[in-house]
Amino acid sequence: MEVTLLGTGAPAGLPRPDCPCAACATALGRDARAATALLVDGALLLDLTPGAAFAAARAGHSLGGVRQVLLSHPHDGPPVEVPAGLPQPVRVPDGRELTLLTGHRVRAVAMDAGGTGYAVTGPDGRRLLYLPPGGAPAGLETATAESYDMVLADVVGRPDALGRLRAVGSVGPTTDVLAVHLDHDVPPGGELRRRLAAAGARAVPDGTTLVVGAYEDVPDVPRRTLVLGGARSGKSVEAERRLESFPDVLYVATGGTRGGDTEWAVRVAAHRERRPGSWRTSETTDLVPVLAADGPPVLIDCLSLWLTDVMDEVGAWDDAEWAGGGEKALRERVRELTEAVRCARRTVVAVSNEVGSGIVPATASGRRYRDELGRLNAAFAAECEQVLLIVAGQAVVLRG
Repeated sequence: MEVTLLGTGAPAGLPRPDCPCAACATALGRDARAATALLVDGALLLDLTPGAAFAAARAGHSLGGVRQVLLSHPHDGPPVEVPAGLPQPVRVPDGRELTLLTGHRVRAVAMDAGGTGYAVTGPDGRRLLYLPPGGAPAGLETATAESYDMVLADVVGRPDALGRLRAVGSVGPTTDVLAVHLDHDVPPGGELRRRLAAAGARAVPDGTTLVVGAYEDVPDVPRRTLVLGGARSGKSVEAERRLESFPDVLYVATGGTRGGDTEWAVRVAAHRERRPGSWRTSETTDLVPVLAADGPPVLIDCLSLWLTDVMDEVGAWDDAEWAGGGEKALRERVRELTEAVRCARRTVVAVSNEVGSGIVPATASGRRYRDELGRLNAAFAAECEQVLLIVAGQAVVLRG
């Protein structure tokens, strides 16, 4: 089964008309995208968009052989003219199945938001799933789940849709996940590719033709990632974003509750509100057993608070205790942690503060903490496939 992406952008396209944002200003050339539409084997058109016939011609195809046009969502823009000879576009009721004379079978998939998804099985038995913008499948159950060779979805706008599909086995390690309905939420180019790769997805230019089921270089999600950044840099948001397309994430909060500290309570509440409801939370600084256990991906936020707790335990703030064994004890704890990271089989994303670039602390204990955090970050980063530094909300890739 062959699929040509006539467009890969949001319904309004990218760049959006008259939009002054930086993402739209840089969405040029290969990064410019028409509204998403798919041509399957020249016989099935999923979503009719303005200029579809010209887009097909540019990609070396014709719409003359199209036998069915299916819409996945209402068209809110200017009226779209149906090219001569093309069947009238329709939306199929949820759950209904169509069989085309060409041998394609199409089933309408219910969404949790407005729109309709389409599961298409080709004459060769290959399967693809196409989801509308802003939509995720509703009512998925493991017992009835179908696996797909290719999934085309709004990965940026609804990463949780991938999480749901992964949870029931519909998306596996070899599924080619393509991001469509791309809007100006993420700057195009390198930043878009990086974010999609973290979700195990990719984007292709308009006009690309793909063979469903053919081997593609599907992005590998890094197994171990360290996200560094200063205060309010966006490091926690970046770490959470890297796992939001995966179900059953274990969020390890190392800061505790700090009873009576209202400012801390507000911070904790903001983090909880931001996380998907399917994630579980564990408040602990005992990280070695967490890393040694098999299980779903784990997000550790953050290593700097873990270090504070360990330095409390070993008496690092007292010079005599530090010289009398505290330093040696801390080194051993850091070694145990980094060895656990090296041996971890589950996906790990950890957050830590980058504090070595600012004013030198006025106290000896402050300078000791700064130095030890720098050493911890370096040791932890050495065990990670990917290391990011977040500055002003922007990710700078240091490794990977």
